[in-house]
Amino acid sequence: QVPLVESGGGLVQAGGSLRLSCAASGRTLSNYGVAWFRRAPGKEREFVAASSWNDGNTYYADSVKGRFTISRANAKNTVYLQMNSLKPEDTAVYYCAAAFRATSPRAYDYWGQGTQVTVSS
Repeated sequence: QVPLVESGGGLVQAGGSLRLSCAASGRTLSNYGVAWFRRAPGKEREFVAASSWNDGNTYYADSVKGRFTISRANAKNTVYLQMNSLKPEDTAVYYCAAAFRATSPRAYDYWGQGTQVTVSS
């Protein structure tokens, strides 16, 4: 098991920014590919961004490219999602996910409980 805990969600106005954090305990996140997903009300869960475990590659959904940035702080065993220029359509529950030594986005084995992001217009 890889316990993942998200934090940093909240209410923000359109055009604002938030930084989400995904922290792990008992496992070294640098050995895992990590991704962010989101689920908006009434919609399917969708991929947002991913970070390869070893080569620094990152991947983004077209809808967030240029606005969101995924990054790692290995010393803190944490992965971040910096979200800028937020739009009301970014409103969703955001989930962190991990898979051992995953490079490109794929099925993930471990999931956090999610953190709510609400963007007001």
